[in-house]
Amino acid sequence: MKKYKRVFVIVMDSLGIGAMKDSEKFGDIGVDTLGHIAESVDSLTIPNLQKLGIANLHPIKHVNKVENPMGYYAALNEASVGKDTMTGHWEMMGLHIQKPFQTFTDTGFPKELIEELEKRCNRKIVGNKSASGTEILDEYGEHEIATGDMIVYTSADSVLQICGHEKYMGLENLYKYCEIARELTMKDEWKVGRIIARPYIGEKKGEFVRTSNRHDYALKPYGQTALNALKDAGYDVISVGKIADIFVEEGITKAYKSKSSVHGMEQTIEISKDDFTGLCFVNLVDFDALWGHRRNPVGYAQEIEKFDKNLGVLLPNLKDDDLLIITADHGNDPTYKGTDHTREQVPFLAYSPSMIGNGDLGTFDTFAIIGNTIADNFEVKMPEGTIGYSILEKLK
Repeated sequence: MKKYKRVFVIVMDSLGIGAMKDSEKFGDIGVDTLGHIAESVDSLTIPNLQKLGIANLHPIKHVNKVENPMGYYAALNEASVGKDTMTGHWEMMGLHIQKPFQTFTDTGFPKELIEELEKRCNRKIVGNKSASGTEILDEYGEHEIATGDMIVYTSADSVLQICGHEKYMGLENLYKYCEIARELTMKDEWKVGRIIARPYIGEKKGEFVRTSNRHDYALKPYGQTALNALKDAGYDVISVGKIADIFVEEGITKAYKSKSSVHGMEQTIEISKDDFTGLCFVNLVDFDALWGHRRNPVGYAQEIEKFDKNLGVLLPNLKDDDLLIITADHGNDPTYKGTDHTREQVPFLAYSPSMIGNGDLGTFDTFAIIGNTIADNFEVKMPEGTIGYSILEKLK
């Protein structure tokens, strides 16, 4: 018999808690997203995360440990080879990524790919380099408006991003060009994890703003995940934010698109008032996209505080047969060099009003304990070929 009727998994995108043993192989030395953010600000007010034991799990300047956390906490290591969004989320739900996705950070995309994309879209391409979203718009936004040329760029992630002005290119055209790019980049030598449509508005440099009409065109998961198992067994699998994009709708029964991380938490709070049986899987991307990649620890700290306020609204809505899990998919230390994600352990905070125990669960060797624990709760068998194991019996 299932222990919890509803499970909420909230991913604070990129909130790592310190380097993994193999982080140096990924170019990451001494990284610590949460720790370094706290050291970069005069204060960090996160009473609800504090009550859940986050400072017990990881030393945080300005935040004290609590004697009796509300639930359980642990550190998770990533078994897969990578430090990106898709690898992290896919592993949570049971997939083991042993070959990293293609990146074009240092070189830009190959001439052959760019030429074919230009031909298929009937637009000249500008950019074709690694850049931040704000930098690339300041550099080429006015040019695109004047010429109709298409801005293509990448980052330290395995992504091909296309900018399109909502007024001058139009969302429909932007999405069509991204679908063409997704088709082209299915070739092994060009295979990136995601194509991202980056719509924007504004008329001149310094005024361009990206809109919430972003759309990700991810690779389809190479195998079945815990989400498929839950959906096939008749359970609700509700996604908030970019979860549906990350899994290309696989295993999702209902999807909510978020305008921001604050909006994503507001949606989650509303969902918590509904009667459903299954999983609500939430990604809050602003930590990563707005602050981590832009190396802004102060903005990141403020985003964590905003999250904590809404967490304080969500917690009283949880019932005895609800389980809340808060985690992350990788690190993105805003005090570290470059603009890349960082290979880090991630937090695992678990709480239910019905819990009679609490405390430190230690360290686990894969993010996949999350999907396995959820499947175990609903008495659903994990798909063949997945990794991980359940820790449901530890959540007493």
